[in-house]
Amino acid sequence: MAELASAKPSRSSAGLRSMPIPFLVGSSVGLLNIVIHALTTVAVIRVARSLGLTSTSRPYLRLVTVMITTASVLMAAHTLEVLIWSLAYAIVSAAPDGTNLVDFAFVNYTTLGYGNVVPLDRWRLLGPMTAMNGVLMFGWSTALIFEVLQKTIERHGSFASSSR
Repeated sequence: MAELASAKPSRSSAGLRSMPIPFLVGSSVGLLNIVIHALTTVAVIRVARSLGLTSTSRPYLRLVTVMITTASVLMAAHTLEVLIWSLAYAIVSAAPDGTNLVDFAFVNYTTLGYGNVVPLDRWRLLGPMTAMNGVLMFGWSTALIFEVLQKTIERHGSFASSSR
């Protein structure tokens, strides 16, 4: 028993002790991005509704306009979210000196995973947390695009009749 008490902590238990701060940082940035995405969602829905409520003789043009606007706003939101991750990396010095943090954040957020930059050991958890946040935000965006497309088509029943 005395041997067990005096033994060094295992590498896995040492890793667990170093996890709270990176987890807190990653969770905070992820939550901020969720707030940004929620606000973006509200804005996209409001704009899509207002565009969809006006009548038009060219429903296809309306649909294209709504979809281009929706996708553009969501791409801007994703870019802002990536920039926030890169700012967080800079604040905590998560990557080696000289690393392009915006590129590093984009690679993580999009789950591209080149692996050309590895975060410092202490901050290694931020990479997967960034990827998890990106996957969630992209899924959310996909659902929103589909919903806007569906609602725009429903409001303009003339799509079916104008194709004949």
